[in-house]
Amino acid sequence: MKTKTIARALFPVLILFTLASPFRARAAETARPPIYDESADGQKQLTAAMEQAKKENKVILLQFGANWCGWCHKLHKLFDTDQTIHSKLQENYVVVMVDVNKGHNSDFSARYGADKHGLPCIVIFDSNGKHLTTKDTSELEEADHHSPEKVLAFLNQWSAKKS
Repeated sequence: MKTKTIARALFPVLILFTLASPFRARAAETARPPIYDESADGQKQLTAAMEQAKKENKVILLQFGANWCGWCHKLHKLFDTDQTIHSKLQENYVVVMVDVNKGHNSDFSARYGADKHGLPCIVIFDSNGKHLTTKDTSELEEADHHSPEKVLAFLNQWSAKKS
């Protein structure tokens, strides 16, 4: 009998805990550190990247996205944590994170077709600023993450220094 009484007393607490779980999960998602500068001008970022790319004989990779975008954070994390991908980016690319939150950089994004895809979207330029390709990164996904193999194959395809 005491067990039933305890269970009845705990039932409202369990319901509240269960209902609160999605809110805690969302709060944890939004607590991610920002990876995009929400005040940066995309065209100015590209201009600076072109100067660097010319000096270093590299290709430019613009990653269009937003700080609230879970897939943007996943791709950024893969770029940082997968040693092969990280090395490829360091050796061959100038990587620029372009914020498109709430219409920011919308004209710049539209100019290269990034607005026609979900986030994140990758746009590749040569060191002179010639637009080479726009990539819908959903094509690089596998289940709940980006496939390191697909990402690396894409990077190899467009890198200035083929390895």
